[in-house]
Amino acid sequence: MGTSDAERALAVARLVENDVAGIDVNMGCPKEYSTKGGMGAALLSDPDKIEKILSTLVKGTRRPVTCKIRILPSLEDTLSLVKRIERTGIAAVTVHGRKREERPQHPVSCEAIRAIAEALSIPVIANGGSHDHIQKYLDIEDFRQATAASSVMVARAAMWNPSIFLKEGLRPLEEVMQKYIRYAIQYENHYTNTKYCLCQMLREQLESPQGRLLHAAQSSQEICEAFGLGAFYEEMTRELNARRAELLARTPEAAAEPAEDTSGVIKMAVKFDRRAYSPQITPKMCLLEWCRKEKLAQPVYDTVQRPLDRLFCSVVTVAEQKYQSTLWDKSKKLAEQAAAIVCLRSRGLPEGRLGEESPSWHKRKRESIDQDPEGSRNQEHTVPGELCKKLFVALGSGEESPLGGW
Repeated sequence: MGTSDAERALAVARLVENDVAGIDVNMGCPKEYSTKGGMGAALLSDPDKIEKILSTLVKGTRRPVTCKIRILPSLEDTLSLVKRIERTGIAAVTVHGRKREERPQHPVSCEAIRAIAEALSIPVIANGGSHDHIQKYLDIEDFRQATAASSVMVARAAMWNPSIFLKEGLRPLEEVMQKYIRYAIQYENHYTNTKYCLCQMLREQLESPQGRLLHAAQSSQEICEAFGLGAFYEEMTRELNARRAELLARTPEAAAEPAEDTSGVIKMAVKFDRRAYSPQITPKMCLLEWCRKEKLAQPVYDTVQRPLDRLFCSVVTVAEQKYQSTLWDKSKKLAEQAAAIVCLRSRGLPEGRLGEESPSWHKRKRESIDQDPEGSRNQEHTVPGELCKKLFVALGSGEESPLGGW
């Protein structure tokens, strides 16, 4: 987990402790999205907070607790920190052998990891050896010995070619990608995750004809077609659909509405098709803005997933009235958009469809971000004021961004 607060970390750990083998705190991520919240590598400059978080987790959860760190500018400070970490009672520590500001192009410090391993009595896991030290299976043990660590964590090299864990040696990349895609389709992995992993495997080949097809793919089917697996996709889709139909026939109660009381819910059979809507407007945005205009509470979405086929259904509450689409969707986001459509149509409100008259809130005068002391407008770099306001609300609340999602 990424965390900057001991009590919240413990609350989360207790939520998942029955479903996991251990709790690991990431204290090594140098990315801004992590450090600006005081998480990841930002914790390295606050040993007191590190100690409090780890001690709270060790005492409060029934699972072993570990953490991952980066090395500090001086070896002396690094050793002082890891000894303090050890005293919290954690089970192991992973050490990425680079400083906070360093990136993969910088050499990993095997010497620093070795010094830590020799100074501690708990297991030390070495990390950061991809490319420079680890290019095949046998290199993993070489890296472990070079760092005197108990074991090795492999990240980038495993993304590039997961067969690095085969003792027999690396398999050809094309073979690995084909096998990965078949697993992704068989287990209905979301296409965006499949696409990301394949891009990590292709790396410098992303500019090849196949790489460009992958980069343009917007569905699992298009990914399969880019790798010559179109027929496999169609066959697997038919098989999965037949399996769902068979299971639903055996357990008709699974096709029922959500278990909670839905009396008084306004329902319609609608789906959200992004192609039918204006480029930067969604029904959820229209509904949220209407609620603000009418000084109503923000819409509340209650979404459930049907275990049998993993489809979603959402109920939105607006002004104490509930709205729901009777059609189940493949994602939480789509189900919520469908619920918003039901509400908007029930109230006769615009929902952002192409060709539809735009809501008045989209027609407000453009407001300048900056003004000079005289009050004259700076005509450059202006955005609609309400859209700018909506974007900041979205970033703060997790609501979908008006600029087209995350």
